[in-house]
Amino acid sequence: MGGPPEPRGHAIEARVYAEDPRRGWEPQPGTVHRFEVGGAVEFAAPVGGGIRVDSGVVGGSRVGVRYDAMLAKVVAWAPNRADALRRLAAALSGARIHGPVTDRDLVVNVLRHPEFGRGAVHTGFLAAHPDLAEPRADDVVRRLSALAAALADAAHHRSAAQVLGSLPAGWRNLPSQPHLRRHLDAARTTRPDHDPGDVIEVGYRHSRPGIVAVGVDGVAVVAVAPDQVTLDVGGVRRVFDVARYDGLVCVDSPLGAVALVPLSRFPEPTAATDPGRLVARLPGTVRRVAASDGDRVGAGQLLLTVEAMKMEHELAAPFAGTVAGVRVRPGDQVGTGDVLAEVVPDAEVVPDAEAATRGDAVGGTGGGAHTAAGADTGPDPDSVSAPGSDLDSDAAKAPTQDRPAAPAERTTT
Repeated sequence: MGGPPEPRGHAIEARVYAEDPRRGWEPQPGTVHRFEVGGAVEFAAPVGGGIRVDSGVVGGSRVGVRYDAMLAKVVAWAPNRADALRRLAAALSGARIHGPVTDRDLVVNVLRHPEFGRGAVHTGFLAAHPDLAEPRADDVVRRLSALAAALADAAHHRSAAQVLGSLPAGWRNLPSQPHLRRHLDAARTTRPDHDPGDVIEVGYRHSRPGIVAVGVDGVAVVAVAPDQVTLDVGGVRRVFDVARYDGLVCVDSPLGAVALVPLSRFPEPTAATDPGRLVARLPGTVRRVAASDGDRVGAGQLLLTVEAMKMEHELAAPFAGTVAGVRVRPGDQVGTGDVLAEVVPDAEVVPDAEAATRGDAVGGTGGGAHTAAGADTGPDPDSVSAPGSDLDSDAAKAPTQDRPAAPAERTTT
């Protein structure tokens, strides 16, 4: 009587953010098309243990640019810590999260890391293991997912055909060239001026026995439907669930989740980006301008800081040169794609633009250092909220803090 209750079991909480850990935790605004954690209970403790989800995000919610990008808190309970780790990792791994890039794969990789399992974690854990930020789906899985997306897309078009809808897509009465489909991995790059190596190209052709995969070795097509494809991979049947959205295809399988951007066979011409231009990649507010027209600057020298999504993002010179045009002042509001400043290089040879932009959350060039911004920019109708709701979730309004080295955990009673 009067004492605290005895601990019972173990619980671990992970937070899912619309941020890209591979690019310096760059925020990822956009529409969340689908957010489902299978078997989870919302805002309540699951009976007998299991998964709890606290989230204000549903399919159709939009991640805005004014607030923190947290999508959900996911909690697993089990009789012991090892089981709680496995349960939470399995729940997140199988979750359907379609839309912006998130830290889901990093969290799953952390939960399954042997050092984290032993409790050997510290504040430098993520820096010591940079591979944890890599997507779970490797190059082979990406190609398999792209093949599934291509086959499902063909089945989708045939299902809506008004004429000869029973014929398979691309049917020929004589052998012909394979049907080729090209995609970009949305988790790696969606730049209009992407490199040829970023493209995933797969193909298929129809034969008397059925559909034959082209460009993917050791794979047989078992079944094809508009939303699901079954492939035989090395003697093991793998099921790929396919969901299509405007400009995005999400493929989920036990091998990992892959988000693809379909490429048109006849792409529209796009303007090349001048590597000396610093371009805003997120809407935000200019907080500091550290250079003026005519200033000589060195490579990596700070030129501007822009506040976006409760973070301050530093934009640096991509190479040594002269500032030729600063187009903003402190307090200016900038939108995605706005040119903020321009640097003219000292020489004709300019370093690779992508190397200069890697990790920069707002600018098209320069370093990507991020610090928490304390100013509250007020309510935003574009913040994280359910469709049609006038209220923002508490999670969305919370100011961004330094990311923890690993998912938080606690012992429950």
